[in-house]
Amino acid sequence: MPISVSAYLKSPVILLAAGLALGGCQKTLTTGSISKEAATQTAQAPGSQEQLKQAAKLQDKFKRDPGNADVALAFADALDSLGRPDQAVGALKMAKDQNPGDPRILSAYGRRALRAGNPNEALAALEQASSAGDRSAATLSAQGAALDQLGRNGEARERYKQALALDPNNSSILANLGLSYALSNKIADAEMTLRKAASDPAAAAKVRQNLALVLAMQGKFAEAEDYAARDLSPEDVKVNMAYLKQMMKTPDPWQKLKNIDGATG
Repeated sequence: MPISVSAYLKSPVILLAAGLALGGCQKTLTTGSISKEAATQTAQAPGSQEQLKQAAKLQDKFKRDPGNADVALAFADALDSLGRPDQAVGALKMAKDQNPGDPRILSAYGRRALRAGNPNEALAALEQASSAGDRSAATLSAQGAALDQLGRNGEARERYKQALALDPNNSSILANLGLSYALSNKIADAEMTLRKAASDPAAAAKVRQNLALVLAMQGKFAEAEDYAARDLSPEDVKVNMAYLKQMMKTPDPWQKLKNIDGATG
């Protein structure tokens, strides 16, 4: 998955690789809360009702045995599907404390902590996951995103390159690498890498929007607008391009790029 996460302007899909903002607090899981919601939410679509029921079952299993890694991972996924990322992080933290050497739990916790905005905590868990045997492309790429957030861009790119050695041409990893170049003001490398990422027919919309961002920041507005229009509404394209054109008039637009922050990806 692309680890890009800071959105800007009205559009939720133009993202920055190093933005993975994490507000790292975990909420306490409330006993019976999901079961009660499943019982009382009669206006939900059938799929949502089924998700609630499944999450309630997993919650019960997790409470009985928070050290069961398979249950913890499934419960975290269920919480994510219900739009409860903070609780997913909290569940995985409990599971991590019960399974300090389980690479699956460590990697899952680290990646979610990264999405939640806590790069220091994320990096520690992800490096522990690697030490415990997880040298997957997903874990290495997540380490890169955490390092980018911490301003350690050179180290981040080493992790992305290691990830690409395992999963060549992965558009999400390439997009993060490209934006890492952009954050270091290596614009030619950023554009080349993002073009490669965007050429993948399966690339996510955020990959094309990141390329549009880098093109616009070089003054290549016509091409940037073309990429932006592939996924955004005409109104959002107009607002975003106006903002970027205004940004280009400031003394150090690339520094502003580093400071763009907002959502997640």
